[in-house]
Amino acid sequence: MLDSQTYYSNFWCGITPQGYYRRTAEYFPTKNRQRQGCFQVPMVHSTFLVSLKTEDTAQLAFYPPHPNYTWPFDDIIVFAYACQAAGVSMHVCNDHRYGYMNVAVKPHQGLEEEKTNFIHLILEALVDGPPMLASAHVSRPPKKPNKMGFDEVFVISLARRPQRRARMLTSLWEMEISAQVVDAVDGRTLNSSILKHLGVDLLPGYQDPYSGRTLTKGEVGCFLSHYSIWEEVVVRGLARVVVFEDDVRFEDNFRRRLERLMEDVVTQKLSYLGRKQVNPEEEVAVEGLPGLVVAGYSYWTLAYTLSLAGARKLLASRPLQRMLPVDEFLPIMFDQHPNDQYKAYFWPRDLQAFSARPLLASPTHYAGDAEWLSDTETSSPWDDDSGRLISWTGSQKTLRGPHLHLAGSSGYSLHPHPRDEL
Repeated sequence: MLDSQTYYSNFWCGITPQGYYRRTAEYFPTKNRQRQGCFQVPMVHSTFLVSLKTEDTAQLAFYPPHPNYTWPFDDIIVFAYACQAAGVSMHVCNDHRYGYMNVAVKPHQGLEEEKTNFIHLILEALVDGPPMLASAHVSRPPKKPNKMGFDEVFVISLARRPQRRARMLTSLWEMEISAQVVDAVDGRTLNSSILKHLGVDLLPGYQDPYSGRTLTKGEVGCFLSHYSIWEEVVVRGLARVVVFEDDVRFEDNFRRRLERLMEDVVTQKLSYLGRKQVNPEEEVAVEGLPGLVVAGYSYWTLAYTLSLAGARKLLASRPLQRMLPVDEFLPIMFDQHPNDQYKAYFWPRDLQAFSARPLLASPTHYAGDAEWLSDTETSSPWDDDSGRLISWTGSQKTLRGPHLHLAGSSGYSLHPHPRDEL
């Protein structure tokens, strides 16, 4: 099975007596790998593994059609009928990623759309597998990366995660985006003396809303990494920047959609490009801008834009002296955090915050995925210098879902949200 980003794929699970596609209950669970294995199907096309050791394979052909063939003339249907007539069974196997289905562009689309589709396939291949290497026989135009009109594009990346950094930089290169890598502050290297020297102190009463644990050193390192970018924005006087963490999965046509969004929105202080929405039904669309909503309480800081005025507001609140996770701090600053106790430590809370809708980025992996890795949630508590790693199981922030209902101004309820969009 070839991976596809649309409903289209390279197999059918059902076929009508006339040789046309037939919907079945098995198709999407197979395509989406909710059931894995090798399954007999009536149609496979575009890629084959064929055993030539039996005489039956001599009867398999795309042309000419079998003498008894009466179905619509189509090469893949002709081949499927030939297999059926020869008694050769077709199977689709989806337990490995064998490749990607480059869906053909629509008639009204042109080379630019075809290029966009191909780039998206390359980006998807990088998430869970080796890079798709260009053939030496294919001519590709030279890349001309730029900052998309931003003053800087930052990528926060841990030096000890070179594969994640390489994937992210390759993805940006394919989209012709030039970026500055910021070495993330490694929580494993922090100790009480360093934190005291930096003036870091925990927000009184802070607990993770799911597990009840305190801040981890990984979360401290994450906050300090973002904080260093906010400082650089102010020192360099950068009017508008975009910030990525190194585990971003870019949605289709990411660059063009972001550029269009920025054409319409000039004065915003902070805009999420990727996040986990907590109560999406409560968010209000920005009048005249269908691609933007006023951001509500959100998790994650994997991708966002920030203005100079926004960076100044974040720094002016002196968050290092009352630290909590950075994705909890930002909603406090635009006054959308449900915990009044936490909000009381910060003033003013008037940061303007918006979000792209639909979102332009998501995490490469979620908690529970085979390749999921969190350097924030599996490190030791912020005041523990033992160096031990903790296997936190209660945070759930990085689960694919569900959303949360907020139970009052300072509490959380873990009931699944009926409109889980993640």
